[in-house]
Amino acid sequence: MALKRVLYYFKNETNTITEPMYPEMVNMCEAIIFRTLPPLSSLNEADDNEYTLDVPLPLPQLALQCLSKFLTHPTFDPKIGEKYIDKKFVMQLLQLFESTDPMERKILKVVLYGIIETFAGLRKFIFKEISHIFCRFIYETGHHSGIAELLDLIRSLIKDLEEPLRQDDRNFLLKVLMPLHTAESLGDYHPELVRCVARFLEKDEMVTEPVVMALLKYWPKSNIKKELMFLDALEDILPIIDQSVFIKVQTPVFKRLAKCASSLSQKVAERTLLFFDNEDVMILISDNARTIIPILLPVLKNSAQTHWKE
Repeated sequence: MALKRVLYYFKNETNTITEPMYPEMVNMCEAIIFRTLPPLSSLNEADDNEYTLDVPLPLPQLALQCLSKFLTHPTFDPKIGEKYIDKKFVMQLLQLFESTDPMERKILKVVLYGIIETFAGLRKFIFKEISHIFCRFIYETGHHSGIAELLDLIRSLIKDLEEPLRQDDRNFLLKVLMPLHTAESLGDYHPELVRCVARFLEKDEMVTEPVVMALLKYWPKSNIKKELMFLDALEDILPIIDQSVFIKVQTPVFKRLAKCASSLSQKVAERTLLFFDNEDVMILISDNARTIIPILLPVLKNSAQTHWKE
């Protein structure tokens, strides 16, 4: 197969990429990789409303592998590449993250990583386009297979943001990233979302208070699985909160934890109690005992005496 020979050529770092190869690589992508994907909602209308994976597509995956090796080859010239790897090309790649084939999304992510590292001029554009994808997912479709992979790409782009964050970047965090917590499919990408939010907090501690308040605002009311994920996120955030910021959020945070500790769900109650095994959380409680203990103590005492699960 011709594509295998191309891949073999690019894997060999002693070979040379010549200028005529650049437009040919773009033409190959347009012919093999770029295609219209079926709407995710249409893939599960057959049996029991279950999602089905795309039929494996060896040619697109092989072509993507060729593209990945092409972009990372030692003789790849970004000055020539930028003539062909443009915004239109990147947009078409981003659209493919809707594929339900996890292997294709994995290779796509590697390709986009290569573009982000190689073409600094495309980074803001990629950030903006991923933001648009998230907004459509949150406010319009509710379906997208590649949110986890796209969050990983966003996390790699955060390092280039100014410190402290510009207002546009704060708006992205609070109006795009945080609302991702509301989606029914949160479990598909929750670890990646937590890592993304944490990277923002490391970038600018001034956004910590609104992030914590947003997490409390979106707290699930009747979904135990999501509530457990929110507790995980909160425990990850608390240790990195500056003391001056923590004082502002301690009351609503520990009122929520007190409510969770007395939850009728055994899993939620037990998960909340694990907070008190966390050394960083206990330091926060100890340093702010006058405020926190009066919130926790009555609830914990009542729960110990009356909770159905003794």
